[in-house]
Amino acid sequence: MSQNADMGIVVPEKIAFETPLVLQSGQTLPRFDLMIETYGALNAEKNNAVLICHALSGNHHVAGRYSVEDKYPGWWDTMVGPGKPIDTNRFFVVGLNNLGGCHGSTGPLSINSDTGEEYGADFPVVTVKDWVKSQAMLSDYLGIEQWAAIVGGSLGGMQALQWTIDFPSRVRHALVIASATRLSAQNIAFNDVARQAILTDPEFHNGHYRRFNAIPRRGLRIARMMGHITYLAEEGLGKKFGRTLSSDGLSYGYGVEFEIESYLRYQGDKFAERFDGNTYLRMTKALDYFEPAAAFGNNLTEALKTVQAKFFVASFSTDWRFAPERSRALVKHLIKAGKSVQYIEVESHHGHDAFLMTDEPYIRAVRAYINNIYKELQA
Repeated sequence: MSQNADMGIVVPEKIAFETPLVLQSGQTLPRFDLMIETYGALNAEKNNAVLICHALSGNHHVAGRYSVEDKYPGWWDTMVGPGKPIDTNRFFVVGLNNLGGCHGSTGPLSINSDTGEEYGADFPVVTVKDWVKSQAMLSDYLGIEQWAAIVGGSLGGMQALQWTIDFPSRVRHALVIASATRLSAQNIAFNDVARQAILTDPEFHNGHYRRFNAIPRRGLRIARMMGHITYLAEEGLGKKFGRTLSSDGLSYGYGVEFEIESYLRYQGDKFAERFDGNTYLRMTKALDYFEPAAAFGNNLTEALKTVQAKFFVASFSTDWRFAPERSRALVKHLIKAGKSVQYIEVESHHGHDAFLMTDEPYIRAVRAYINNIYKELQA
């Protein structure tokens, strides 16, 4: 295939696990499904596998399209594919929808075998450790003893980090991008405001809204609009929208007047139709609860001592949700623990969402690091 070729048509696959999964909360899922997509081929040695971990609203559809009519490809199509930084001509790439998700994996929209009805609000809160545990079971199913790399941005980066601590021998490289070792108080606050928007929506019905043929649309819209603001940077918003009016003159009312208002409302409306409210609640809780150092006396250096993976850490200058100092802190602890780490801080006006964008220094750095992994596997 040519350089940066399109991934083409892809097909998702649902994997069933009939083994009970004990969660960090103490609750147990009697069984579960994981929806995945794979790209490229697993080699005979089974050492060229790369796991992509998604962020809050992501899923298994990382690259390619389901049909030629699809307007948009997978959420990280710029990063994954033939000739792209994570080259599917060289690597077997796996994307999955995490437990608690709303895109095919077991979650609030799934049937609870105990009741014969959808879980809804009864689906347990899941954590990053739970996701990593289920992903390890997926690894066993696929026959992958060790991942060549585990890659993730934001919440996905947290999963990559947790993997290196919980299953040190099973991760060769971890790429932790625009992430953090735990949320700040400000980030927890943002998440709680978003949850309150959903929980107080009149159509929430204590989380069992689908029994009433309803969805907490207003709450989801507000949660997404507020969240979206935190994913962007003031510089980027200014360049894209400024104070441009959406029509001639001011209306002196409360409808859409500025282009930025139109954009945010569009994003909110679109999100409310494609994402589940109960899933959103659980994804934000997984973010809040993430603290890998907690089991090591809140000493992150101690938590990293058994890690065997080499690290690539990246941050972005205008990311104020997971600011560069959060990545630098991880790098400091990795060095203190005697681990191998490469760090890049990218100048970008895209804010937190820069990990999804194509800023040249970022793409070049990921490509170079992944190329070195490939060379390492050939040695």
